[in-house]
Amino acid sequence: MSPALAVIAATPKNLSAAQLLSSQLDFPCLGVVDPREIGDFPRVLRCAERLEVCATGPGAPGPVAVDFVGGALAHRRRFGGGRAQPVARAIGLRPGFYPCVLDATAGLGRDAFVLATLGCEVRMLERNPVVRLLLQDGLRRLQVAAVADTELVSVAGRLSLVDDAISAADWLARQGEDSWQVVYLDPMFPLRGKSAKVKKEMVAFHYLVGADKDADNLLEPAIKACYYRTVVKRPKLAPHLAGKKPSLFLQGKSGRFDIYTKHGIPS
Repeated sequence: MSPALAVIAATPKNLSAAQLLSSQLDFPCLGVVDPREIGDFPRVLRCAERLEVCATGPGAPGPVAVDFVGGALAHRRRFGGGRAQPVARAIGLRPGFYPCVLDATAGLGRDAFVLATLGCEVRMLERNPVVRLLLQDGLRRLQVAAVADTELVSVAGRLSLVDDAISAADWLARQGEDSWQVVYLDPMFPLRGKSAKVKKEMVAFHYLVGADKDADNLLEPAIKACYYRTVVKRPKLAPHLAGKKPSLFLQGKSGRFDIYTKHGIPS
């Protein structure tokens, strides 16, 4: 069941895009309005220079969008630690080995983008229609920015979104055995603690998709579809996906990567 959402336009010039999106998603269009003045919907999709998810009402936090060009990801691209980053180590990235990765639960695409900046070809899969639109918008703006920024050209060429808007389990089941070098899973886990302590992006994303209650169904087809390994990102104290103990894991400060290996990474 879709959460309560409406579509708004930031300015009159964005109104036609908002109306088109409203028709596409079957969400009401509220016209050109400030999200802080809305009380009937907890969140809205705003058509502006980029597509945004906005919390509503007085004092609402700022908008959430997929931004592969600026902000936190731009900083991470330049100063994030390169191949030493946990996600890079988890997928087995090393000099001379830049695996082709299927990110089967792409979300806002952050880990996928990081892996693409490090040299991996990454295909993203996302079943939620609103999140898919955010990803498409982020990719569009990345392609535009790459025209003027040579550093982004190769990154943009390595990052793409699967056309199918189906569940990852169903899509993976259609793939041939060993058809992807690495399959990466980051299923949504229920939010814990007070929402004020959770990043606004995670709160907004959780509102859109909820918890992945069928996440356990992803592991078996993911392992079948991968050649080298399937990597599952989990909260630090979360149980193993489908109750299956991984071959190895990497522990971080607040989370871990469970790694299910099939063949050894080439040296």
